[in-house]
Amino acid sequence: MINIVLFGKPGAGKGTQAEFLKGKYNLTHLSTGDIFRYNIKNNTELGKLAQTFMEKGDLVPDEVTIQMLQSEVDKNPDSAGFLFDGFPRTIAQAKALDSFLESKNQNITATVALEADDTILVARLLERGKTSGRPDDQDEEKIRNRYEEYNQKTAPLMDYYKSQGKFHAVNGIGSIEEVTQRLNNVFDKL
Repeated sequence: MINIVLFGKPGAGKGTQAEFLKGKYNLTHLSTGDIFRYNIKNNTELGKLAQTFMEKGDLVPDEVTIQMLQSEVDKNPDSAGFLFDGFPRTIAQAKALDSFLESKNQNITATVALEADDTILVARLLERGKTSGRPDDQDEEKIRNRYEEYNQKTAPLMDYYKSQGKFHAVNGIGSIEEVTQRLNNVFDKL
């Protein structure tokens, strides 16, 4: 079983690239953003709680995120593997994910960070906000708050996964095809 963590700042192209990776490697794509939006749209208790944090541009607390994610993994017992998109975002979440996967005799195979300059990413998100209707993509201050959260809480994951020999950085700037090829170069070696 292959379990891959794909991370990077909002707007780095995780969702776009996840579509290609899940097809090529037959993985179940678990996007925490999509899971949050599903729970919010369906007015679940976890969704209502998550929404209060998302509206401020803050990260949803670990306990809420982990409960949602575990539920999604459990819904796909026959999966060939998982592509975790947007999770984990903190060391605590990474440790919780490791423990959860170990309970299922699995582990993280590799992690990949899509890296890009903040100026380019802000422009991407503001453009996406025009068509997505997502309020968190329409306000530059909220976007920059999300980046600050990422820098403080998520960037340390690089060292966590480097210490396990599972971290790979990939340049997220270029055409979709160029970035996809860079990712394939990493995953084809797993």
